[in-house]
Amino acid sequence: MRLPLALRAAILASASLLTAGALAQAAPGERLVSEEHVQQLPAELVEAIARDLKLTPQQYLQRAELAQRLSSYSDELRASAPDTFAGSWIATDGRPIVAVTSTEAAQQVASDGYGTHIAAVSERQLEGARAQLNEWITALPKDISSQINSTSVDVLNNQVVIDVVNSPIGQALNLPTLLAGLQVVLSPDRGGPVDPRPQGGDTYVTTAEPMSAATTPEQIGVCSFGFNAVGGDGTPYNLSAGHCDPAQEQPGATAGSPVYLPNPVDVTRSTQVGSFAHSEMGIDSGGLDYSVIKLNRAGVDAGLDQPTVRGANGTTVTVTGTARPVVGAPICKSGQSSTFTCGIVLAESVDVPLEMMDGSSRLVRGFAGSTCTLSGDSGGAILTGTRALGITSGSNASGAPNCTEANLVLALDGGTASIGIPIEKVVDRAGAALGADLRVRSVPAPA
Repeated sequence: MRLPLALRAAILASASLLTAGALAQAAPGERLVSEEHVQQLPAELVEAIARDLKLTPQQYLQRAELAQRLSSYSDELRASAPDTFAGSWIATDGRPIVAVTSTEAAQQVASDGYGTHIAAVSERQLEGARAQLNEWITALPKDISSQINSTSVDVLNNQVVIDVVNSPIGQALNLPTLLAGLQVVLSPDRGGPVDPRPQGGDTYVTTAEPMSAATTPEQIGVCSFGFNAVGGDGTPYNLSAGHCDPAQEQPGATAGSPVYLPNPVDVTRSTQVGSFAHSEMGIDSGGLDYSVIKLNRAGVDAGLDQPTVRGANGTTVTVTGTARPVVGAPICKSGQSSTFTCGIVLAESVDVPLEMMDGSSRLVRGFAGSTCTLSGDSGGAILTGTRALGITSGSNASGAPNCTEANLVLALDGGTASIGIPIEKVVDRAGAALGADLRVRSVPAPA
């Protein structure tokens, strides 16, 4: 899925303001990760963290875990004080910040050990305003609504952001857009052995009909495996992107399309490792873009029942749980095209219209990140620390041949941006749809 070039510029804007507000107390300083956990990071991921984030491995894992503590704390405030809670994020120096609308609430937050920021409007009010904005957009004539790329809530600037195409019609709408940029990161030196078995981040191909019936390259879809999962009855699955399922993208395609490990010599002789059991896209699915691949015996025998992901053909990461997106949290994604690339969460919730092959449009809702994502990375795994965070849905760099060129070309537009679908929402919805007690395969992090 390709995103508009303007997306990153619109959702990043206030990132440079992270250190400019009234930031109070420093975050709790206890060590959240063990040295053994740090040593288990593969060399390729360590290199990506160093290149893209300029963090040490310890800082990367520490911030990822701290973001999850902040997420739980924010949930409590969101439920107990919805009229004063105004969002939260990880600052550039790694401190967790909570925005509230009153000094009394700020004092309580500070006493709990978090940095504070006074905001004018609560998160609930911002989300209400965005819902009204989305209703207005859907009522516009198509030639006008097509000039609106996305809407999001910017907790850093405490406002709703609408990203509009830089065109005569877009300019005539006279709506605000934002600009800016931010990156966070380290240095390498470790890693485990390369596992030749397929896993999350590796390539799969699919067709509406059996592969042997494919006569043109256009009939073959290329995506990345996401996280391996398992049902309560032991049924093995892989979670990927919804638009990778031909039933979603190709008019006339039926459910249950086959999924193959590609044979590099002759793709028509590829090994089938499963089929799409379920997929959803758009507003009727809560804005999610996900698919569930039910694995067959060949898929399990190949190794797709392991709690691991990797960036293309390199060393692997063992998944240690699931996580939720937090603005400013460090993230790394795996994918068959761009391997490991890292960045930060730019926005926890962004609405992006996706144009389908039949000319219709579906609204996808996910979190935005600054990772570089290329064509073919769709469906791949997004991690924060070593926890599963989301499934890659789209990017503004999908047409680029590599991330080096994407970064150069998109630099003036704020850099690369991608949309991820939160894994916990995928697991909940897919599990309900399948009638399965679905969970991501993982093992506990070393203590």
